[in-house]
Amino acid sequence: MTRLPAARTLLAGALTTSALLTVGACSGMQSWTAPRAAPASRGATAPVTAPPSATASPALTEAQARSALITEVDLGEPWAPMQGTATWRDGLLKAKTPDDRPDCQRLLEGLYTDELLGAPARAVVGLDGGYAQTQLRYQVTAQRPADVDRTLAWLKTLPEKCGTFTAVTAGGATQEVEVFEAELPEVGDARQGLRVVLTGEQADEPSVLTVDVAAVRVGVDALTLTNGGLGEVYNEITTGVTELGAQRLAEVRKQARAEV
Repeated sequence: MTRLPAARTLLAGALTTSALLTVGACSGMQSWTAPRAAPASRGATAPVTAPPSATASPALTEAQARSALITEVDLGEPWAPMQGTATWRDGLLKAKTPDDRPDCQRLLEGLYTDELLGAPARAVVGLDGGYAQTQLRYQVTAQRPADVDRTLAWLKTLPEKCGTFTAVTAGGATQEVEVFEAELPEVGDARQGLRVVLTGEQADEPSVLTVDVAAVRVGVDALTLTNGGLGEVYNEITTGVTELGAQRLAEVRKQARAEV
């Protein structure tokens, strides 16, 4: 019987979302499977109106951006501040794709550098999950809304553009990489989720690395999340942190406007 990470319970209470409450406490989180056809409302939704101008609201200060982060306090045990980078980041994500797969190469590079929306992040936190080298990285970014929307639209194309491809690590091991679209809660103004699975070897041992990706624009602000590990990667953690993060980011922006 698989025990769920404590984060599931804490996030459920914080979010009051039914999605986190539908899984039994002893059943473990259900294995994620690629949807046959993701509903249009779940993908990188285009805003009804043009994205707000970056000049319409000043950028969040560093302190404000930090206050919008999701931390180990929100997730609870076993999550803790990151104590170094997991070996799979250099060992598996630092990889080269065939020359005719530039979008797939860009994806891997974005995952490796944690700069899917570009650099620099306004604030970032890294957390260790306490099992199977699971690590979660959460960022509040400082890109222009129009640039964020372009990147979200690009991310949405990757399950079709990349699908399944091969990549060779710096150590010479060949990985089979699969890219799926992943559903996200309908938060923010535009969003996109992916699940990337790399199957191959690390240090001459069979390995399966799973990385969940979430990127959301909330007004003039944006957040990104990667949740990856060599064992079970729970989609409920990804969606729960995404929802709580979008809510918190909107609240911080509201407070920032009130202080002007």
